[in-house]
Amino acid sequence: MQILRVINNNVISSLDDEKREVVVMGKGVGFQKKAGDLVDASRIEKIFQLPKEHTNQYERLVSDMPYEHIKMAEEIIQYAARTLKRHLNKNIYITLTDHLDCAIERQKQGTVFQNALLWEIRKFYEEEFQIGCRAVALVKEKTGVELSEDEAGFIALHIVNAEMDGDIRKAGTVPEMIKDILNIVRYTFNVEIDESELSYERFVTHLKFFLQRAVQNASYDNEDPELDEIIRTRYPKEYACADKIRTYMKKRMKYEVEEEELTYLTMHIARIIRRNSSD
Repeated sequence: MQILRVINNNVISSLDDEKREVVVMGKGVGFQKKAGDLVDASRIEKIFQLPKEHTNQYERLVSDMPYEHIKMAEEIIQYAARTLKRHLNKNIYITLTDHLDCAIERQKQGTVFQNALLWEIRKFYEEEFQIGCRAVALVKEKTGVELSEDEAGFIALHIVNAEMDGDIRKAGTVPEMIKDILNIVRYTFNVEIDESELSYERFVTHLKFFLQRAVQNASYDNEDPELDEIIRTRYPKEYACADKIRTYMKKRMKYEVEEEELTYLTMHIARIIRRNSSD
């Protein structure tokens, strides 16, 4: 491999065997090097490819950043991908690296941001929050800087955003919206939902994917209108509750909930109400 550009002493740009531009990380991999020099393979710690439109942005971001911060961000991203076993949008290399570096510098200066959605993140995105907690522990281990639990929540949101291929500003509203939708169900039926029930877990999981589609402005193709009619007839109260969720989504996100989605929501609501009414 030949060096295409030296970004800093520890990060360079190169071309892989298929002539695609890649980012190469490694302690000292760019030290006293220039474009055209061969890459010292013994110093390579990580190679990854970013979408072309993000490559220059990433290079500008890390050009003056401590290598320790860059490497920690990469470790967190790889751990998240392994743990969740899900595709993460590669834009997370920019967003999380930038956030982690800023969070460490803010903490050193004694500036702490409060995370207004910490409760919701911890509750509805437990896996991502635990990854955030691991990231906070890694920062303390590597730098001695102790980030707050609020920062674990912010890191979790960046991971959620990467799972959704979405906008971090929109992803940041998802935990709050899950809470709002659950409250619509609670208040409509005047019922306290048992959160230990499998029906609750399934509904929350469905809401995550439902809201992910909303963030991406995607929808179902309605393949079974007869089923929609059967569900509307069999569960009129639950369907009316799902329709309240449709109204909420239109007001909150200007997202039009399709009829097939209403059918799925109705079935989940019916299952939850049946389980909680039988106690």
